[in-house]
Amino acid sequence: MAAVDLRKPTEQSGRSLSIHVVTWNVASAAPPLDLNDLLQLNNQNVNLDLYIIGLQEMNCGIISLLSDMAFEDPWSSFFMDVLSPLSFMKVSCVRMQGLLLLIFAKHQHVPFIQILSTKSTPTGLFGYWGNKGGVNICLRLYGYYISIINCHLPPHLTNNDQRLEHFDRILEMQTFEGLDIPNILDHDLILWFGDMNFRIEDFGLHFVRESVKHQSYSQLWEKDQLSIARKHDPLLREFHEGPLLFPPTYKFDRHSNNYDTSEKKRKPAWTDRILWRLKRQPQASLQDPSQLGPPFSLSLRSYVGHMTYCISDHKPVTGTFDLEMKPLVSAPPITLTPEGLWTMEKDMLVSYSLASDFLSSPWDWIGLYKVGLRHVNDYVTYVWVRDNQISISDGLNQVYINTTNIPETEEEFLLCYYSNSLQSVVGISKPFQICPRSCLGEDTQGYAHPQI
Repeated sequence: MAAVDLRKPTEQSGRSLSIHVVTWNVASAAPPLDLNDLLQLNNQNVNLDLYIIGLQEMNCGIISLLSDMAFEDPWSSFFMDVLSPLSFMKVSCVRMQGLLLLIFAKHQHVPFIQILSTKSTPTGLFGYWGNKGGVNICLRLYGYYISIINCHLPPHLTNNDQRLEHFDRILEMQTFEGLDIPNILDHDLILWFGDMNFRIEDFGLHFVRESVKHQSYSQLWEKDQLSIARKHDPLLREFHEGPLLFPPTYKFDRHSNNYDTSEKKRKPAWTDRILWRLKRQPQASLQDPSQLGPPFSLSLRSYVGHMTYCISDHKPVTGTFDLEMKPLVSAPPITLTPEGLWTMEKDMLVSYSLASDFLSSPWDWIGLYKVGLRHVNDYVTYVWVRDNQISISDGLNQVYINTTNIPETEEEFLLCYYSNSLQSVVGISKPFQICPRSCLGEDTQGYAHPQI
């Protein structure tokens, strides 16, 4: 079934979203106990809307991979445990061996995020092995096309040409045959990050370390391979990066802040990077300013390395962005409302309405969740929409959800409509409570309707 077209212009005013991007080569380590600094949870001045997290070199031994196929991997579970109480849910993920890409969004944004494609591009062992390469998630956010790529490129100082070749190959493989998705270079935004493995040329070990010690980074920028490539490579020239005002993030002795003291004594380098590319916006003519396309801009708020984390020989890097846009979508595809008094002793009625251009599927379903859900599979119970539909009138649809076996709790709930054809949640209700059996016969006002 074709994806619903969400790119219809609206008169909606502008919207600003804060996006936090994390890249970290974790060198097969397990998550540490505290990642609050990495996730900006201690920063009262940051109100984030999206987390985009890319890891490289996750533990991908055969036992670990088999376990992660049956259960959530430890890193995904950790991020979900930390972020779900803050009203974030995991909306998409893709993994290729040691590469993992996760997207979390606050509940109010989830119905406006349509996952279009997830893809893995191996470039190791002549393109057949996923120890190097990239993973990509293509989505629509409020109607705009966005591609997100987490990559791990070839190592070593002398392999610069190979890194650039793999960069181009990963981009060339982002095709969407059979899907109504434009070429990736026509997407409104590309976020590209990971362990890119670019090194510092010419300068010797002592000079590089002394420059880092005295924070004389500008001397090193001139010999940074990625900075050089971005000046000369036609494709990389279109990508932007923030200033490298933090120490090189590779290579450290594990469990320390000391650069490599092994026999190899590798030079420090900024291997872990975050780049972005905006689609060129049409220019308004003086005669007809209305021809200017919808505003869509990205500004970098911070670009930092986090030196306090020592579980890996790499330090994590984060970029916090402000995305300004005029949404192309004015309302979610589905609007959900719990009707009447919801109790534990009878089926519960749900009303929902569909946008005019939304095509439902026989495999669509509505799930009942506790507030604080980690991802879409965390439902308490669910109902197939088509099989349990009881009425249709003037665009209003209704289904019953059986809740007789739900344990009594004072926790709040919410409803999510999952579209099978779009592989996305396209509607979320406001939080509400379900009246426990003990309250029957009492004044239950306040339990029947969503909490506004």
